[in-house]
Amino acid sequence: MAPQWVLVCHGLVTLLVLVSFLCGHWPIFKGTPIQRIHQFITFGAYDYFLRFVGVVFGTKGTDAVLSVEYFCCDRPNPILQVLYLAILGGIYYLIAKSIFVYIPGYYLSGLHRYTSLLAVGVGLLLFLLTSFSDPGTVKAENVSQYLSAYPYDNIIYSEKECSTCKIPKPARSKHCSICNRCVSRFDHHCGWMNNCIGERNTRYFMAFLLWHFLICVYGTVAIVLVLVGRAKELRVIYILTVYYGIENSFFSLAPHVVQWLLSSYNTQILVTVFLGIVSLLLAGFFGYHAKLCLTNTTTNETFKWQEYVSWQKKLNEARASAAALKASLNGMSSERKPPESKWRSFFRKSPLEDVEVVVKSNMYDKGFIQNLSEIIFPLSTRASFTQTKSKSG
Repeated sequence: MAPQWVLVCHGLVTLLVLVSFLCGHWPIFKGTPIQRIHQFITFGAYDYFLRFVGVVFGTKGTDAVLSVEYFCCDRPNPILQVLYLAILGGIYYLIAKSIFVYIPGYYLSGLHRYTSLLAVGVGLLLFLLTSFSDPGTVKAENVSQYLSAYPYDNIIYSEKECSTCKIPKPARSKHCSICNRCVSRFDHHCGWMNNCIGERNTRYFMAFLLWHFLICVYGTVAIVLVLVGRAKELRVIYILTVYYGIENSFFSLAPHVVQWLLSSYNTQILVTVFLGIVSLLLAGFFGYHAKLCLTNTTTNETFKWQEYVSWQKKLNEARASAAALKASLNGMSSERKPPESKWRSFFRKSPLEDVEVVVKSNMYDKGFIQNLSEIIFPLSTRASFTQTKSKSG
């Protein structure tokens, strides 16, 4: 197989695995091979591995694997943080080693050596801010202030006590089992940050996603411009058309130009493909969380609403079925009526068609501008929150 086809196949397989791992649980992929690959990667492969360890090493081996799993998945740990730094440093090293030698070039000035370093530095700063900032930890000392931040909607949030912290549980908060703390406006626990994403650091998290998306797009475009500039400087098109007699058209020249790029700049091509795939994934992830922010919803609340709507729908269907059964029993006990026409019974509307539609009613959605302001300026950082704190004190 030609090298270019090996690279194409490698890129497609990498994209499939990344999309399946990160997005395979999305409803849009339900019942597709992507969902099955996701289940195998996240559950199936580990289950087979655990069984294999149990057969070969017995219960001691299984216990050792489970202890490692507990440390990696159920307790705060810096593994993914270190992995992020390794990926960021490795990619920047490859770019500096394989691209900086051609800068300045035909299309890029020498300034891009420094702007790339600045871009990575800002990305690292946003990573540190998100990782080490307070997500909005609810404690006995400040629980009264967080209780006043958001009212209970008595749908997915009602007045109750956290069974672990033994303090009142504010609306929109959740006890994180990994960090072992209650977090205000809890979104999710991010392993890459080794921190919860909550009310006070969602802004840093969103900035982190957007900035890294822009970095990947910037890196992809910069490398493409470097490669196009090299082709221009080395007069590749001129040589192919004049000395090799290849027709001067896109479809005739493209395979030869690609072959030249893969043979001369394979490292740069691999980095470009990697950055392109990551930029697509970051765009999807940022878009999903941007929609949540603009509707004043969290990832945790999305699952809560799904459970509520599903439960209410089943409850309404059960009520409709019970009402239809009661009506039919009443009809049987009354005077016997002439048998109904088969055609009439065939076209009769099912009682389930009259089921009341369950509508999501999010009282925290206060409009585009106010929702965005609550992300940029969290309620717990405002003067009104401080005043409430001083009064309660």
